[in-house]
Amino acid sequence: MKYLLLSIWCILLSLTATSQTPTSLQISGKIIDTVAQKPIGFATILLKNDKKIQVKSVVSAQDGSFTLTGLSAGNYSLVIVIVGYQTKTIPVVLSNTSKNLNQISLVSSPTQLKGITITGDRPLIKQEIDRISYDVKADPESKVNNVLEMMRKVPMLSVDGDNNIQLQGNSNYKILINGRPSGMVERNPKDILKSMPASSIERIEVITTPPAKYDGEGLAGIINIVTYKKADNGTNGTINVSERFPVGGPGIGGTFTAKTGKFGIATNAGASLDSSPQLTNSILRLTQESNPTKLFQTGTSDYSGKSGYVGAELSYEIDSLNLISGQINYNANSNESLSTQNSVLNNTTSMLQRYNLNNNSTGFGDGIDAALNYQLGFKKDKNKLLTFSYRYYQFSNHQFNNVEVFNPFAYTEPNYKQDNTGGSVEQTIQVDYVHPFKKVVMEAGIKAIFRDNSSDFEYLSLNSSGSYILDPLRTNVFDNQQNVYGVYNTYQFNLKKWGVKAGVRLEQTQIDANSSGTILDKNSLNLIPSISVNRKFKESSINFGFTSRIQRPGINQLNPFVDRSNPNFTSSGNPDLKPMKGHSIEMTYSRFKKLAVNISVRALRGTNIIMPSAITVGTVTQNSYANTGTATLVGLNLNLNYPFNSKLRGTLSAMANYGMVTAKINGVELENKGLMRRAFTSLTYRPTKTWQTTASVNYNGPNLSIQGTSNSFVFYSFSVNKDFLDNKLSLSFAANNAFNKYRDNIRYITGTGFTQENFSQNYQRNFTTSINYRFGRLKDSIKKNKKGINNNDVSQGTSL
Repeated sequence: MKYLLLSIWCILLSLTATSQTPTSLQISGKIIDTVAQKPIGFATILLKNDKKIQVKSVVSAQDGSFTLTGLSAGNYSLVIVIVGYQTKTIPVVLSNTSKNLNQISLVSSPTQLKGITITGDRPLIKQEIDRISYDVKADPESKVNNVLEMMRKVPMLSVDGDNNIQLQGNSNYKILINGRPSGMVERNPKDILKSMPASSIERIEVITTPPAKYDGEGLAGIINIVTYKKADNGTNGTINVSERFPVGGPGIGGTFTAKTGKFGIATNAGASLDSSPQLTNSILRLTQESNPTKLFQTGTSDYSGKSGYVGAELSYEIDSLNLISGQINYNANSNESLSTQNSVLNNTTSMLQRYNLNNNSTGFGDGIDAALNYQLGFKKDKNKLLTFSYRYYQFSNHQFNNVEVFNPFAYTEPNYKQDNTGGSVEQTIQVDYVHPFKKVVMEAGIKAIFRDNSSDFEYLSLNSSGSYILDPLRTNVFDNQQNVYGVYNTYQFNLKKWGVKAGVRLEQTQIDANSSGTILDKNSLNLIPSISVNRKFKESSINFGFTSRIQRPGINQLNPFVDRSNPNFTSSGNPDLKPMKGHSIEMTYSRFKKLAVNISVRALRGTNIIMPSAITVGTVTQNSYANTGTATLVGLNLNLNYPFNSKLRGTLSAMANYGMVTAKINGVELENKGLMRRAFTSLTYRPTKTWQTTASVNYNGPNLSIQGTSNSFVFYSFSVNKDFLDNKLSLSFAANNAFNKYRDNIRYITGTGFTQENFSQNYQRNFTTSINYRFGRLKDSIKKNKKGINNNDVSQGTSL
């Protein structure tokens, strides 16, 4: 495999020899009004090559002059566009000298426009060949909600009672920011997305058939959050300030984009406080052995936390053939909570055990990633690109528990403290090459990821002299090194009404792990094909997709740290986990008339699935993970969007997945199957151009796992939005679950010889006020590298 990667690397490097230095040819001119003979400023000038592909754009100065520089010889079309004038196209032939077109006269349109009024609504959902996207900007509630709340509306996505995101009922996916991995969402996604105002993003894409250029991991697919559109000369930005009460807290976030000449920058940042009052919880566990027992625990907990993020993407266009770009992101969060617990264990005749405890818990963590890309173009065809990329990423999470025991009966454990630090460091090197032919675009690349997962945890017990002593049997240092080598080749072409993306990826994984002296050494080679086909009709389209995927476990699943914050229910990772494998096939129908319809059917088959497992040993239930599962998921997604009139629009989204799971836990074969369902509907009323109101209802059905299921719940909201200053300033108000103060979150678990019911109370009623301000003006778009590093290869979590 190493020799194969080295050979391909040499081939791609040799392609740089075909690139040539850019010439200094240019096209200049001056735009004037035909009748008034006065200059026309701020007209948009587009330059297209002989393949009708735009290669340059510029805006005329106030005196009507313009200059397009850095051009090579060839045949071009110059297109001039400005409101109030007829669009003009001029053929231009460049040989060995620059060309001055002198004065270019524009004829005014027969009907002068005082302004542009959009009478139709932007479509919320767009179907592409390999993905479906949700236009967040077109949703009025984006001005008052955070990104996590908006994900409840996105087709194929759902958010459970603990704010965990799922893609078609599956937690094995990857989140990207602007098509690239970001430390903002790799370490602790739900906290960051709760602090990110939805007004700072453009759209959310769900990629269920990822092309071979993406890493092979992510059984369910990829969620891509696009934070901004292409920026232009000048500046542009948004600022959002919100307050959520009686729970939640204040938040602030925004974006800023600027371009001046060849340099461009796009930033986004945000921070929020989050809090919850004291809530109740309970666990009921019944064992059905020769001596049946009943364990009943009741408790309370409160929570407060804060989180923040900042990110930037920079671009510098050296000339028309050379581009340097980079990105840097940083995020951090901290939290603290105080929980109490009363525990009583009985058999059929007497009390076996009792204790009370207090748990002071704190946690904090941070993550940073930085990337650098160099993109090389080619003189003969600027759509042919060679890109070299490097990325560094690291994160750490720290958890500390201080547990005090009171009123024990037949319980001998003293007070204790546990301290756990886990994290990951990785470096990635990647080379990508894009070569367009007449009707086919070929892409190829190689990649190497060097990842080091580690953890260090301690358990300290209180002794008779009042000192905390380290317990070596409950203390461990863990290190897991993963080296991933990949090579891919994809082809995309369009033929009349047909579009096809097809490719294959080959990945080799080398794992070397050490857990307290125990050495684990594993290697695997995976071939990952993918294909997407699109057939367009007059007002509709049909898509077909097939792909194979794998999923490597992350540090949270590998970490052997045993969490004993609840003495009767421990949880830990498993350092011996192996990657999961899966295949998916889907078909989608989209219709674009007044009633917009999107219907998709998908089947997913996974083997070697990492399943959470729970077994009871004595008085303790042990929770961990194992590669013992096989899962099949068959799902139907429906999305409807209908404008009843110019003021009222309705949407409906529904998802139904039938899941079948089998696994061996504690030597016993288990099977579970059932229907997982979700529905969302909303009505948006716009009585005037500046007022909007939206009412929505979100239903989440039970979520299936190998050993149980959860209860269903309903989330509903009402929002009002008022725009000022030509839609630059917005004031918004939202009421979420106004008539229900709490939501019950219940998880039912069945294991060998026991049944269990976990109950927790969530505070769901809140009211939000928000101020959103847009500023700036844009002209020419920032040039960004078209390739970069996408490490979508680590599991975000685990469930069917």
